[in-house]
Amino acid sequence: MSPAIATDKKSIDNFINGQFMAPLKGDYFENINPATGESFARVAAGGKEDVDAAVAAAKKAFLEGPWPRMSMKERCAILNRIGALIMENRDALALAETIDTGKPISESRDGDIPRAAQNFQFFANYAEAQHEDCFTVSQNERHFAFREPQGVAGLITPWNLPLYLASWKIAPCLAMGNSCVLKPAEWTPYTAFLLGQIIQQAGLPEGVFNVVNGFGAGAAGEALTRHPDVRSISFTGETSTGKAIMSAASESLKKLSFELGGKGANILFADANLKEAIPTAVRAAYRNQGQICLAGSRLFVHESIYKQVSEEVLKLVQEIKVGNPQDSSTQMGSLISKEHLDKVQSYIEIGKQDGKLIFGGERIKELGAGNFLRPALITEIDNASRVCQEEIFGPVLPIIPFKTEEEVLQMMNSTPYGLSCSVWSQDANRLHRMSRDIKTGIVWINCWFARDLRTPFGGQKASGIGREGGRYALEFFSELKTVCYKYSD
Repeated sequence: MSPAIATDKKSIDNFINGQFMAPLKGDYFENINPATGESFARVAAGGKEDVDAAVAAAKKAFLEGPWPRMSMKERCAILNRIGALIMENRDALALAETIDTGKPISESRDGDIPRAAQNFQFFANYAEAQHEDCFTVSQNERHFAFREPQGVAGLITPWNLPLYLASWKIAPCLAMGNSCVLKPAEWTPYTAFLLGQIIQQAGLPEGVFNVVNGFGAGAAGEALTRHPDVRSISFTGETSTGKAIMSAASESLKKLSFELGGKGANILFADANLKEAIPTAVRAAYRNQGQICLAGSRLFVHESIYKQVSEEVLKLVQEIKVGNPQDSSTQMGSLISKEHLDKVQSYIEIGKQDGKLIFGGERIKELGAGNFLRPALITEIDNASRVCQEEIFGPVLPIIPFKTEEEVLQMMNSTPYGLSCSVWSQDANRLHRMSRDIKTGIVWINCWFARDLRTPFGGQKASGIGREGGRYALEFFSELKTVCYKYSD
């Protein structure tokens, strides 16, 4: 059994060259528990000088250290060890994630933390199973195509699934022999800090993995995207931030992979299995307080079943238990911040003007100073409303009726986003047409949130650039090289 990670630290420092370091300018900001409104730690406010130090350490580790020169088997053994250590510290990490994000402890313990461990173990085993290409032109001429590490990668992660999505980038990046600098979201740095302790225990060489905390524009995030020694940027977050990163990264022609915003939907046709479709649509809208890019944030229902579905959805939404995130029975916790709560409520006000708010939408003051919001349900609203077109990233669900397949397809594709969609029907021909014509990166048929880590993950239109998962992630975090050999007799 490995030593337990220390979760009683009052300062969340940067992690550079294998050691925890205070910010070079000495600046910190408060880390707020969104469920209580209270500060529980101070966080290093990293700047350009901290990024420079982290990139220098990562570059040295790449150029001079053993990591890129290890065999794939040796690297993947360490990644598997990281995954095992995450599971050994599952309860501590889950509590840290819940304190940092406000999400229910059940989601952290049973979903996010095991998935973070799985990401390390999956990419370790998957990378080791890959093969290289050899093309024989003649007995004396052969062409080899193989992938090699690219250097230092910049990884910028969001606040909604902090360790889960950080591991989704770190694991394939390291598996391919790169070093990296992680910039976690400023609202949720806790589990990245704890991951540094796990990295130390796992035996990863110094400088291969680094963390710089802080803000984005004009601070650590922008410095990372502009640094000339960073060869690639993998970013998950808002579309507007993705545009800023693309502009900054263009100066040095970095490789980019973006998983951006979404405005997904569940589409229920008249022949849908409502026993499965309705509770799944509710879960898709309100899981993690609706703060998921893959959320089913619109519900399209055929007019013939609209009244029935609306009534059953209302009943389920009324039963959602909002409460203390550390209570195992809680189904919905607090939103990430007061600023975000205000933003979500501003959309609810628009929903009241454009439609009918039939439940929720108010801050739950009896739960204290935290950012608790009763899940909102809106009917009698047109798909052209901003509530149905823009990413709210909160527990707000509009129910929209439709008459024909063509009509709902047009409404589904009407937003700038194209990340995910679920279609519910028993008609195989209809499902084929819909999955072909919906402009999203993922289409789920009679399900939601089903994932195979080997498949590509990403979006169309304003929902992203490139794909993550399986070989697609390994390809992004590597450079392809062809070498031709001619032999003499």
